[in-house]
Amino acid sequence: MNQLTLFEKTAPTGPIGLVDQWAKKQFPSSIVIGVDEAGRGPLAGPVVAAAVVLPGGDLPDALSSLDDSKKLTGTTRAMLEPLILEQAVSTGIGLCSAHEIDQLNILKATHLAMCRAIDQVMATLQAKDVVCLIDGNRPIPNFEKKQVTLIKGDQRSFAIAAASILAKEHRDRLLDDLHQIYPHYGFDRHRGYGTRQHRRALTVHGATPEHRVTFKWRRVDDDT
Repeated sequence: MNQLTLFEKTAPTGPIGLVDQWAKKQFPSSIVIGVDEAGRGPLAGPVVAAAVVLPGGDLPDALSSLDDSKKLTGTTRAMLEPLILEQAVSTGIGLCSAHEIDQLNILKATHLAMCRAIDQVMATLQAKDVVCLIDGNRPIPNFEKKQVTLIKGDQRSFAIAAASILAKEHRDRLLDDLHQIYPHYGFDRHRGYGTRQHRRALTVHGATPEHRVTFKWRRVDDDT
């Protein structure tokens, strides 16, 4: 039986990092993988998930400023990304395209992107016994590995925080690339979210192949 949120009630609250220590003690034979995503809400672009295994023991000094990516400035995230890639035991990135999101729905697509990121880590480490710390309150359905869902996990776990930064930075670069292809939409500024500028561009130019056509949005006309 999948161990979904079986352990959530005993996962500690408190300063970031307590959950990582708890998981290593709770599952001493398992590799702890932090998992998070970026881009569930936008009208365009993929949803991106990252999976991270940090070294055992104390957090490396280079990563002492790890925190929820939404709390960090772009400069700090950009500084931390290469440090995470250098210090981590393993990392993985998984994507689901706008087309896949439209086919599956955003929740299923997010879980699929997470599975793809986790699979990369497991393949790299040739690991079989893992426990995944997953940001949020929705466990991955039909997932054969142990998982613990953590509300505000990116503020509680260093591994999840690291994953949140990798996912955010990777997705931002993808949207910068899309801006070069579709400069009228301003992807380099709003990252695909439904800002007025973005909805105005959609109203005038229509959707690109990178837009999630199942997502609803409100037109912005000249007189509104």
